[in-house]
Amino acid sequence: MSKLTDVPKRILIGRALRSDRLGETLLPKRIALPVFASDPLSSVAYAPGEVLLVLSIAGVTAYHFSPWIAVAVVVLMFTVVASYRQNVHAYPSGGGDYEVATTNLGPKAGLTVASALLVDYVLTVAVSISSGIENLGSAIPFVVEHKVLCAIGVIVLLTLMNLRGVKESGSLFAIPTYVFVFGVFTMIAWGAFRALVLDDTMRAPTADYVIKPEHQGLAGFALVFLLLRAFSSGCAALTGVEAISNGVPAFRKPKSKNAATTLAMMGLLAVTMFCGIIALAAATDVRMAENPAKDLFHNGVPLGGDYVQNPVISQVAEAVFGKGSFLFIILAAATALVLFLAANTAYNGFPLLGSILAQDRYLPRQLHTRGDRLAFSNGIVLLAGAAGLLVGIYGADSTRLIQLYIVGVFVSFTLSQTGMVRHWNRHLATEKDQAKRRHMIRSRAINAFGAFFTGLVLVVVLLTKFTHGAWVALLGMVIFYATMTAIRKHYDRVAAEIAAPEGPSDDLVRPSRVHSVVLISKIHRPTLRALAYAKLMRSDTLEALSVNVDPAETKALREEWERRGIDVPLKVLDSPYREITRPIIEYVKSLRKESPRDAVSVIIPEYVVGHWYEHLLHNQSALRLKGRLLFTPGIMVTSVPYQLQSSEAAKRRARRQQDWNAPGSVRRGPAQVRPKDSSEPKS
Repeated sequence: MSKLTDVPKRILIGRALRSDRLGETLLPKRIALPVFASDPLSSVAYAPGEVLLVLSIAGVTAYHFSPWIAVAVVVLMFTVVASYRQNVHAYPSGGGDYEVATTNLGPKAGLTVASALLVDYVLTVAVSISSGIENLGSAIPFVVEHKVLCAIGVIVLLTLMNLRGVKESGSLFAIPTYVFVFGVFTMIAWGAFRALVLDDTMRAPTADYVIKPEHQGLAGFALVFLLLRAFSSGCAALTGVEAISNGVPAFRKPKSKNAATTLAMMGLLAVTMFCGIIALAAATDVRMAENPAKDLFHNGVPLGGDYVQNPVISQVAEAVFGKGSFLFIILAAATALVLFLAANTAYNGFPLLGSILAQDRYLPRQLHTRGDRLAFSNGIVLLAGAAGLLVGIYGADSTRLIQLYIVGVFVSFTLSQTGMVRHWNRHLATEKDQAKRRHMIRSRAINAFGAFFTGLVLVVVLLTKFTHGAWVALLGMVIFYATMTAIRKHYDRVAAEIAAPEGPSDDLVRPSRVHSVVLISKIHRPTLRALAYAKLMRSDTLEALSVNVDPAETKALREEWERRGIDVPLKVLDSPYREITRPIIEYVKSLRKESPRDAVSVIIPEYVVGHWYEHLLHNQSALRLKGRLLFTPGIMVTSVPYQLQSSEAAKRRARRQQDWNAPGSVRRGPAQVRPKDSSEPKS
């Protein structure tokens, strides 16, 4: 079965890579830009449209506020980029906002940031792919008719591409991203040339339409609220900025410098494209409406339900290049493709953050391990599943999904920058060098302004978007927070229970005999009990066996083994492809081959848990090993159970169920089998 599944796996994601080839997967800046910045770069395809959609509520007269909203978004973008440049220099390990908040504000703040980012990464995939499907659907009717199916198909395709590895997927994604950037800059330059030099009149296909305002003549607080809501929608252009600070370990050396440079490049490109599209939309008289079927009129008649409202970027491209022209088609294709690929920012951020959280015991340990292609495969699959579920629930409708957006990213922005202020305060308290102090004071000022500005935007986003769907994102954050807290408590409780004691304990008492190979990963109570059990078994040889997946952990295991003076030889098997099952199987088979008439006993220490969901967090490697070893002739598999407290609770529950009597059963006695009536006809 392993060979049958191995062939399609190799076809889809490629040959497995050795652990020592991890350095070859590091990214240069030209590849890192499309890998980590495809989300903020591609957001210019829908962020300007979101601004105009909100302003259309007050009618076309409100469109003259769009340049000022663009200026506010630009100031915010530069503030966030400048702030995160401080982050990547101060915290280059890849923890990003989570590490900054945890270190400086405490574990609860760090977990809040992590919850916000996980929700935002899932939404990034759902929104980007749904928006791309809508762009593609304007040209291909089949896509519109099967939006959900096509969106899930794209998610599956992106998942397979990312499972092949970060560098390989980055190389595939770089070309469409750069074509999109080049196309937008060409459109802006040619549009500016036609307007300023040639004095041409460029008109969007919707320029002659009339918008019926939902609320005409807004003024005072109502107008301010509308502008704030439009600003919060335009802030979609900032999503994904934090991914670079989370992905610093994936850059080539010097990592921090390259990450900071990539951040600056991303910010400059994004704001230029955003402002250019807003300016061209105003120059070409683009008209957008939240409900175009009823609110857009042509010659006094509403457009009706058959009308398909094209995105702002498509309308501007048609006005500048001409409908059906070569450059128009190239930009339209690149826009649809880059919106699909924008999800790649989340495909790189979510698995990496999931790995760090798993290492800190907030998520299942399986998310910390790298797959065959040195990518965090389990995190990639988990992200794809969550995004696919969201796309299915919301019908791949980007307008509905985008209302959930932005909240999470501004929660992480605000807490991260607040944490950086405390970081600089802590270092300034001990730093004496004046040159370094001046640099720290400047950095603190940047982060303080970033914390204030992003905190203000967070309040605006919550006030203007809460009833429009932002509450769902907040609910998702609460669910992630509660789940990760529960997982951490479980792992802490288990770690405390199985911690190896320094002195004599019941775990060292010898039970009955049997032996050969004791499988171990760490020295804790289950390991000691398995070793004590094995020592009294009547066998000619006894050895402990471990697999070297992480050199640092293996070194620590050897040192702890020698320090404790355990009188059992420890053998460590190398595993360049990070596999655990196969090296053990091959080693055990080699023992059988050397002495075919001998039996080999494999002793596996296991936790015994009492809840079904705890089984997902433990004993996965043991289950795979037992499944393989039980089909190998001459191999005896022995599980040495270590009962955790939750298993005792399960035992008590089972006993209560066994002793339970149905209401009235004591009075009427146990059920008796009714004898057959002799009057019944015989068959």
